Amino acid sequence: MKIILASHNLHKVEEMKTVLRDLSVEIITLDDYPEVGDIEETGETLEENALLKARTVNRITGIPAIGDDTGLEVDSLDGGPGVYSARYAGEHATYEDNINKLLAEMSDMGENERTARFRTVAAFVDGETELTSEGKIEGMITFEPKGMFGFGYDPLFFIPEMNCTFAELSAEEKNKISHRGHALRNLYKHLSALWSSKL
Repeated sequence: MKIILASHNLHKVEEMKTVLRDLSVEIITLDDYPEVGDIEETGETLEENALLKARTVNRITGIPAIGDDTGLEVDSLDGGPGVYSARYAGEHATYEDNINKLLAEMSDMGENERTARFRTVAAFVDGETELTSEGKIEGMITFEPKGMFGFGYDPLFFIPEMNCTFAELSAEEKNKISHRGHALRNLYKHLSALWSSKL
């Protein structure tokens, strides 16, 4: 059996493949399906966007698909950028653009105003079944980027228990505790239970 990951983001695909590697299925990517262009994220919630991606890719390819959407929710910004995290600084914003905008928006905020969380919703769609699961991790927004690893807002997201940002962790360390890791492991459990019930 094959599952296709409904994302063109290579960083995200690598994380997803790592977490899902123990599923007894072949994990494939959109690299082999150029007919699946960019999927517009028109949903108003992470769940809507995750399902939108998975449904679209499943419909076009006929292969069971996993989609996900992630938001960085900063309490002092009323939960923003949230569902708009990837395009916070504009439709074609780079990671650096988004980081710079967030730092500018929070430049007057003290340490106690920097609580935040990363939240991911992962969705599985195979034409018959739709499953979703969520993962999140609490942290703080730093005053400046720290670390060389990861992607997106990782250099700004400080995890107090680890005393470092996501960008200071190896991919393996990050996957153990990250929002996307939690969401995918929860989805993995749902899928395992679903497939066991069909045997």
